Amino acid sequence: QVQLVESGGGLVQAGGSLRLSCAASGSILSFDFLGWYRQAPGKQRELVATINRGGKTTYANSVKGRFTISRDNANNTIYLQMNSLKPDDTAVYYCNSPRDAVYLDSWGQGTQVTVSS
Repeated sequence: QVQLVESGGGLVQAGGSLRLSCAASGSILSFDFLGWYRQAPGKQRELVATINRGGKTTYANSVKGRFTISRDNANNTIYLQMNSLKPDDTAVYYCNSPRDAVYLDSWGQGTQVTVSS
């Protein structure tokens, strides 16, 4: 299976920006959809954004207008540009396909995003 590796997280002040990357070991065109998820301690895992082969995107209401998902097919990479970050955005961020999310082995280590006040 294609492996997905997240990177780009860090510690930022509220109002700051980060760009997360999800590097795939194979073609991202093998996925109908790819998405960014996040999970904060004690909270349900949340689907943040998706992008399909045609480039159509969806966003959770909590991030609309602040986050942008994009893809670079040549480099087999998915990005999540996060602007105007809030403390509530603090979570571990993962990339995955909804098709594969039911399989435990499909989840990587994620990347930690911490937003301070």
